[in-house]
Amino acid sequence: MIMISSIRLSRCTARRIVAAAMACGLCLAAFGPGRALAAEPAVVFSDGFAGKLGEGWTWLRENPAARRFAENALEIRVEPGAAQTVKNALLRPAPERAKGRFAIDVTITNLSPPTQQFEQAGITWYTDGKPVFKLVKELIDGKLYVIPGRKPLECNTVELRLIVSADRFTAQYRPEAKGEYLTAAEGKLAPGPNEQVSIQCYQGPPDAEHWIRFENFRITRLDGDSVPATK
Repeated sequence: MIMISSIRLSRCTARRIVAAAMACGLCLAAFGPGRALAAEPAVVFSDGFAGKLGEGWTWLRENPAARRFAENALEIRVEPGAAQTVKNALLRPAPERAKGRFAIDVTITNLSPPTQQFEQAGITWYTDGKPVFKLVKELIDGKLYVIPGRKPLECNTVELRLIVSADRFTAQYRPEAKGEYLTAAEGKLAPGPNEQVSIQCYQGPPDAEHWIRFENFRITRLDGDSVPATK
Protein backbone atom coordinates (compact mmCIF):
# COMPACT_ATOMS: atom_id res chain seq x y z
CA MET A 1 0.00 0.00 0.00
CA ILE A 2 1.09 3.65 -0.63
CA MET A 3 0.32 6.58 1.68
CA ILE A 4 -0.83 9.79 -0.12
CA SER A 5 -1.91 12.64 2.18
CA SER A 6 -2.70 10.13 4.95
CA ILE A 7 -4.96 8.10 2.62
CA ARG A 8 -4.07 4.46 2.08
CA LEU A 9 -4.14 3.55 -1.64
CA SER A 10 -3.27 0.40 -3.49
CA ARG A 11 -0.33 0.58 -5.90
CA CYS A 12 -2.77 0.09 -8.81
CA THR A 13 -4.93 3.04 -7.73
CA ALA A 14 -1.87 5.20 -7.18
CA ARG A 15 -0.59 4.44 -10.67
CA ARG A 16 -3.97 5.46 -12.14
CA ILE A 17 -3.85 8.79 -10.30
CA VAL A 18 -0.31 9.51 -11.50
CA ALA A 19 -1.22 8.60 -15.10
CA ALA A 20 -4.28 10.87 -15.02
CA ALA A 21 -2.21 13.75 -13.65
CA MET A 22 0.40 13.29 -16.38
CA ALA A 23 -2.30 13.24 -19.07
CA CYS A 24 -3.77 16.43 -17.69
CA GLY A 25 -0.33 18.03 -17.78
CA LEU A 26 0.10 17.06 -21.44
CA CYS A 27 -3.29 18.60 -22.31
CA LEU A 28 -2.34 21.86 -20.62
CA ALA A 29 1.04 21.86 -22.36
CA ALA A 30 -0.70 21.78 -25.73
CA PHE A 31 -2.10 25.19 -24.82
CA GLY A 32 1.11 26.55 -23.36
CA PRO A 33 2.34 30.15 -23.43
CA GLY A 34 0.91 32.04 -26.37
CA ARG A 35 -1.92 29.56 -26.86
CA ALA A 36 -5.51 29.66 -25.66
CA LEU A 37 -8.74 27.86 -26.15
CA ALA A 38 -10.93 29.42 -28.85
CA ALA A 39 -13.53 31.75 -27.42
CA GLU A 40 -17.21 31.03 -27.73
CA PRO A 41 -19.21 33.17 -30.18
CA ALA A 42 -19.98 36.48 -28.47
CA VAL A 43 -23.02 38.68 -29.01
CA VAL A 44 -21.83 42.15 -30.01
CA PHE A 45 -25.31 43.69 -30.26
CA SER A 46 -28.87 42.46 -30.03
CA ASP A 47 -32.29 44.07 -30.26
CA GLY A 48 -35.53 42.33 -29.38
CA PHE A 49 -37.56 45.42 -30.39
CA ALA A 50 -39.34 45.41 -27.03
CA GLY A 51 -41.34 48.58 -27.56
CA LYS A 52 -38.36 50.69 -28.62
CA LEU A 53 -35.16 50.55 -30.63
CA GLY A 54 -31.78 49.74 -29.13
CA GLU A 55 -29.00 52.29 -29.27
CA GLY A 56 -27.15 53.01 -32.50
CA TRP A 57 -29.98 52.73 -35.06
CA THR A 58 -30.80 55.48 -37.56
CA TRP A 59 -33.69 55.75 -40.00
CA LEU A 60 -33.23 56.30 -43.72
CA ARG A 61 -36.17 58.09 -45.42
CA GLU A 62 -38.16 57.77 -42.25
CA ASN A 63 -41.94 57.38 -42.41
CA PRO A 64 -43.29 57.01 -38.85
CA ALA A 65 -46.81 56.26 -40.10
CA ALA A 66 -45.57 53.09 -41.79
CA ARG A 67 -43.95 51.37 -38.82
CA ARG A 68 -45.04 50.08 -35.44
CA PHE A 69 -43.91 47.95 -32.53
CA ALA A 70 -45.62 44.65 -31.79
CA GLU A 71 -44.84 42.16 -29.03
CA ASN A 72 -41.03 41.78 -29.22
CA ALA A 73 -41.04 42.78 -32.88
CA LEU A 74 -40.75 45.75 -35.22
CA GLU A 75 -43.27 45.83 -38.06
CA ILE A 76 -42.63 47.92 -41.18
CA ARG A 77 -45.00 48.44 -44.07
CA VAL A 78 -43.62 47.31 -47.44
CA GLU A 79 -43.93 50.54 -49.38
CA PRO A 80 -43.34 51.06 -53.10
CA GLY A 81 -39.75 51.85 -54.01
CA ALA A 82 -36.45 50.22 -54.90
CA ALA A 83 -33.03 49.79 -53.30
CA GLN A 84 -32.07 53.41 -53.97
CA THR A 85 -35.36 54.87 -52.74
CA VAL A 86 -36.36 52.51 -49.91
CA LYS A 87 -38.35 54.09 -47.08
CA ASN A 88 -38.10 53.30 -43.37
CA ALA A 89 -34.78 51.49 -43.75
CA LEU A 90 -33.19 50.96 -40.36
CA LEU A 91 -29.39 51.23 -40.35
CA ARG A 92 -26.58 50.84 -37.86
CA PRO A 93 -22.76 50.70 -38.05
CA ALA A 94 -21.53 47.38 -39.39
CA PRO A 95 -19.15 45.27 -37.30
CA GLU A 96 -15.43 45.82 -37.91
CA ARG A 97 -14.98 42.78 -40.10
CA ALA A 98 -11.27 43.43 -40.61
CA LYS A 99 -10.93 42.27 -36.99
CA GLY A 100 -12.84 39.00 -37.27
CA ARG A 101 -15.83 37.08 -38.58
CA PHE A 102 -19.29 38.27 -37.68
CA ALA A 103 -22.84 37.03 -38.18
CA ILE A 104 -25.82 39.36 -38.60
CA ASP A 105 -29.13 37.62 -37.92
CA VAL A 106 -32.76 38.67 -38.16
CA THR A 107 -36.03 36.77 -38.40
CA ILE A 108 -38.63 38.09 -40.84
CA THR A 109 -42.29 37.20 -41.31
CA ASN A 110 -44.72 38.36 -43.99
CA LEU A 111 -47.94 39.44 -42.28
CA SER A 112 -49.61 39.50 -45.70
CA PRO A 113 -48.70 37.29 -48.66
CA PRO A 114 -46.45 39.23 -51.06
CA THR A 115 -48.06 39.95 -54.42
CA GLN A 116 -45.88 42.56 -56.09
CA GLN A 117 -43.02 41.56 -58.40
CA PHE A 118 -39.72 41.88 -56.46
CA GLU A 119 -41.49 42.54 -53.14
CA GLN A 120 -38.80 41.81 -50.58
CA ALA A 121 -37.46 42.12 -47.05
CA GLY A 122 -34.22 41.32 -45.30
CA ILE A 123 -30.67 42.53 -44.70
CA THR A 124 -28.85 45.09 -46.85
CA TRP A 125 -25.16 46.02 -46.61
CA TYR A 126 -24.20 49.65 -47.20
CA THR A 127 -20.86 51.20 -48.12
CA ASP A 128 -20.51 54.97 -47.91
CA GLY A 129 -24.28 55.43 -47.95
CA LYS A 130 -24.94 53.14 -50.92
CA PRO A 131 -26.53 49.65 -50.89
CA VAL A 132 -24.01 47.13 -52.24
CA PHE A 133 -25.32 43.72 -51.15
CA LYS A 134 -28.55 42.17 -49.93
CA LEU A 135 -29.75 38.95 -48.30
CA VAL A 136 -33.53 38.93 -48.68
CA LYS A 137 -36.71 36.97 -49.06
CA GLU A 138 -38.05 38.09 -52.45
CA LEU A 139 -41.06 37.41 -54.69
CA ILE A 140 -39.99 36.75 -58.29
CA ASP A 141 -42.50 35.69 -60.95
CA GLY A 142 -44.98 34.57 -58.32
CA LYS A 143 -42.53 32.46 -56.29
CA LEU A 144 -40.56 33.18 -53.13
CA TYR A 145 -36.79 32.89 -53.04
CA VAL A 146 -33.85 33.62 -50.81
CA ILE A 147 -31.57 36.00 -52.70
CA PRO A 148 -28.66 35.65 -53.44
CA GLY A 149 -28.58 32.05 -54.59
CA ARG A 150 -32.23 32.04 -55.67
CA LYS A 151 -33.12 29.31 -53.20
CA PRO A 152 -36.84 28.39 -53.29
CA LEU A 153 -38.72 29.22 -50.10
CA GLU A 154 -42.25 28.21 -49.19
CA CYS A 155 -42.57 29.26 -45.56
CA ASN A 156 -43.89 32.53 -44.20
CA THR A 157 -41.12 33.01 -41.64
CA VAL A 158 -37.39 32.76 -42.26
CA GLU A 159 -34.29 33.60 -40.27
CA LEU A 160 -31.62 35.27 -42.38
CA ARG A 161 -27.93 35.16 -41.43
CA LEU A 162 -25.23 37.18 -43.17
CA ILE A 163 -21.70 36.14 -42.21
CA VAL A 164 -18.98 38.65 -43.09
CA SER A 165 -15.20 38.59 -42.82
CA ALA A 166 -12.51 40.95 -44.10
CA ASP A 167 -13.49 40.57 -47.75
CA ARG A 168 -16.05 37.75 -48.00
CA PHE A 169 -19.67 36.90 -47.21
CA THR A 170 -21.72 33.79 -46.58
CA ALA A 171 -25.49 34.14 -46.96
CA GLN A 172 -27.49 31.64 -44.90
CA TYR A 173 -31.10 31.07 -43.89
CA ARG A 174 -33.33 28.86 -41.71
CA PRO A 175 -36.93 28.24 -42.80
CA GLU A 176 -39.29 28.89 -39.89
CA ALA A 177 -36.17 29.90 -37.91
CA LYS A 178 -35.64 26.24 -37.02
CA GLY A 179 -33.06 23.56 -37.72
CA GLU A 180 -29.68 23.98 -39.34
CA TYR A 181 -28.59 26.98 -41.33
CA LEU A 182 -28.68 26.47 -45.09
CA THR A 183 -26.18 28.27 -47.29
CA ALA A 184 -27.70 30.26 -50.15
CA ALA A 185 -24.50 31.76 -51.54
CA GLU A 186 -20.99 32.88 -50.67
CA GLY A 187 -18.40 35.07 -52.30
CA LYS A 188 -16.43 38.30 -52.14
CA LEU A 189 -17.64 41.42 -50.36
CA ALA A 190 -15.05 44.12 -50.86
CA PRO A 191 -14.39 46.39 -47.88
CA GLY A 192 -15.30 50.04 -48.12
CA PRO A 193 -15.69 53.23 -46.10
CA ASN A 194 -18.49 53.81 -43.60
CA GLU A 195 -19.97 50.31 -43.72
CA GLN A 196 -23.48 49.88 -42.34
CA VAL A 197 -25.96 47.05 -42.03
CA SER A 198 -29.69 47.58 -42.55
CA ILE A 199 -32.99 45.79 -42.13
CA GLN A 200 -35.56 46.96 -44.66
CA CYS A 201 -38.35 46.09 -47.06
CA TYR A 202 -39.50 47.58 -50.37
CA GLN A 203 -41.22 47.02 -53.74
CA GLY A 204 -44.56 46.85 -51.96
CA PRO A 205 -47.92 47.37 -53.67
CA PRO A 206 -49.20 50.96 -53.91
CA ASP A 207 -52.82 49.97 -53.29
CA ALA A 208 -52.53 47.55 -50.34
CA GLU A 209 -50.91 47.44 -46.91
CA HIS A 210 -48.35 44.68 -46.65
CA TRP A 211 -46.32 44.49 -43.45
CA ILE A 212 -43.11 42.70 -42.49
CA ARG A 213 -42.34 41.64 -38.93
CA PHE A 214 -38.67 41.87 -37.90
CA GLU A 215 -37.59 39.94 -34.80
CA ASN A 216 -34.47 38.90 -32.90
CA PHE A 217 -31.85 41.08 -34.55
CA ARG A 218 -28.32 40.37 -33.39
CA ILE A 219 -24.68 40.72 -34.38
CA THR A 220 -22.38 37.95 -33.17
CA ARG A 221 -18.63 37.59 -33.34
CA LEU A 222 -17.98 34.03 -34.41
CA ASP A 223 -15.58 31.56 -32.84
CA GLY A 224 -12.24 31.64 -34.69
CA ASP A 225 -12.54 30.25 -38.20
CA SER A 226 -15.49 27.99 -37.45
CA VAL A 227 -18.60 28.12 -39.62
CA PRO A 228 -22.11 27.43 -38.26
CA ALA A 229 -23.71 24.14 -39.21
CA THR A 230 -24.75 24.24 -42.84
CA LYS A 231 -26.11 22.09 -45.62
